[in-house]
Amino acid sequence: MLKSRVCVDASIIVALVTTEVQSKKALALWMDWMNKDYKVIAPVLLRFEVASAIRRKAFRGLLKPEDARRILNEALSLDIEFVDSPRLTLHAFDLAARFNRPTTYDAHYLALAEMMDCEFWTADEHLYNAVRDSFSLIHWLGDYQGEP
Repeated sequence: MLKSRVCVDASIIVALVTTEVQSKKALALWMDWMNKDYKVIAPVLLRFEVASAIRRKAFRGLLKPEDARRILNEALSLDIEFVDSPRLTLHAFDLAARFNRPTTYDAHYLALAEMMDCEFWTADEHLYNAVRDSFSLIHWLGDYQGEP
């Protein structure tokens, strides 16, 4: 039997492995998915975005360099299925145009969720607000009602 899938973006993973306002909710959501045996999926670019976000925190002095490397390793060790294909990128390009987005980074997550017909979770409230009225698969971490 196929596992239920859920798509996540880098903001969820960064909240999961570092200390942020939404970290408790990110952990509760992740544990909920693991308890329900969900398959977490993401575009390959998630790795690069997570690495950049953690490096930015280290650069700004919010993380010690050795902690940043350990945290990145923890993030890269999470059970996430990475998806990459030209079709995904083409669909992301079209979605970026549809939602009038200047880049395709966020649109890759939207495209993957749409292609796999699964929920997409983000901690990026700006992205959520920009597309929620016409992209029903998106969910914002701030709205998660599980036990933190």
